[in-house]
Amino acid sequence: MLFDLPDRDTLYAALLARDDRYDGQAFVCVSSTGVFCRLTCPARKPKLENCTFFPSIGECIDAGFRACRRCHPLQAAAQADPAIGALLQALDERPDLRWTEQHVARLGYDLSTVRRSFKRHFGMTFLEMARQRRMREGFEALASGGKVITAQHEASFDSPSAFRAAFARLLGCAPADLQAGSLLRATWIPTPLGDMIAVGSHSHLHLLEFLDRKALPAELKRLQTASKEGIGIGGSLPCEQAAHELADYFAARSGTFTTPLAPGGSAFTRQVWDELRAIPAGETRSYGEIARQIGRPSATRAVARANGANPIALMIPCHRVIGADGSLTGYGGGLWRKQRLIEIERQLKTTPQEKAP
Repeated sequence: MLFDLPDRDTLYAALLARDDRYDGQAFVCVSSTGVFCRLTCPARKPKLENCTFFPSIGECIDAGFRACRRCHPLQAAAQADPAIGALLQALDERPDLRWTEQHVARLGYDLSTVRRSFKRHFGMTFLEMARQRRMREGFEALASGGKVITAQHEASFDSPSAFRAAFARLLGCAPADLQAGSLLRATWIPTPLGDMIAVGSHSHLHLLEFLDRKALPAELKRLQTASKEGIGIGGSLPCEQAAHELADYFAARSGTFTTPLAPGGSAFTRQVWDELRAIPAGETRSYGEIARQIGRPSATRAVARANGANPIALMIPCHRVIGADGSLTGYGGGLWRKQRLIEIERQLKTTPQEKAP
């Protein structure tokens, strides 16, 4: 659906004009507020650089955005299906409840019917929606420097063990494993395409990934194992620099990244990653072209594996590698995200860029 949408400028113009032709077919996520809206929303219009457009509500929620309370983007689905409307109202009334199938059944709804309805309208189940809302509250508490017990309460978990388990399923480690004072520190970085987690030392960036990337828990575990002190929560100069550079990147002001990186990896994978960093913003390469460029023309599959093992998204631009036929191939952050990154970089290519110092 994403590829059938008009271009970003057209959708932004529709947002400014409150053009109802795209109502229900496109939604805008606003990074400065953390909410997503219908294009006809009466609220004050955001700046273009803070906007990301998606064709479905599910993708907006997956990217970490909440529904706007002025234009109520969930309302159309609620009106089309009374069960959806009733459950969304129940979720708003009891955001602290740890929703289960038993709760849904007690309200008199058929579980399979509800599951299909939410999947059809939102791309996720009702329980997934409720769980994500609670976990986001917990993450925001941790990201702002709160204690684990505070994050647990913000996420509305009655039991510390349940919060630890939910946290570990997403990040691969318990929240108590992320302590202040460690050499490696994790920071949350909001972006228009969803929140990212960055891990940095006092001198280098070791990890940069979207929170919904399936490989994130394994990558964090690798860093935890490699570090004697483990990973803590808190800021670091490389993470702060990365956050500033990412803000400029997503606003299409600059495609230059000078944050010092320490991605690890074998000599071969580092060679591939160095070649990825040599691809100019706005251009793409195939796996075969990368293999030939590093002098290993028969190593196309190995290049693909190295590409997929990249632990520093965007700054090591594995999203610039596409299929030999020009098609978008697999991307751990999601093909919708890869498409959007390529669109941003097309803008960067036509914008004069500052030279790296």
